[in-house]
Amino acid sequence: MHLFVIRHAIAEDRDHGQDDSARELTSDGVRKFKRGIQGLRKLGWRFDRVLTSPWARAMKTAELLAPLNDGTTLSTELLCDKPRSELFALIAETSGPQEDNHATAVVGHEPWLTELVGWLAFGDPRHGEALELKKGGAVWLEGTSIPGGMKIRALLPPKVLREMR
Repeated sequence: MHLFVIRHAIAEDRDHGQDDSARELTSDGVRKFKRGIQGLRKLGWRFDRVLTSPWARAMKTAELLAPLNDGTTLSTELLCDKPRSELFALIAETSGPQEDNHATAVVGHEPWLTELVGWLAFGDPRHGEALELKKGGAVWLEGTSIPGGMKIRALLPPKVLREMR
């Protein structure tokens, strides 16, 4: 399977006392992410499924993926915490057969996304610390969604995605 792990786009700063899950994307974040989507389109990618955190900024980022999303979007609390076996199972369950330029996308937050990549690519979440996944950026993985079962095919910073259009 192909999997894209995508960090939400640029969001509002957290105000004192504000619920972190309620933070929205900034207009600049939306604009930049839309340009990044054009880069993914230029590469020919389509998403058969999108899994997203239910937090506002991730949900909006997942909504912005609509031009590339041929399937369903599923919100899950599993993307609001450290990765665990239930998340690996959900990714495996919701992923279709491997086809060229078709993938599942996962949209969420740091540090949990790089921990997820660490688990999937290396079998250890600590190795995710070596990756820098900027807001609006993506990691392309290929393989099986079990610890150590995937290979990193590309780390795509948002600036690179925007320049591909």
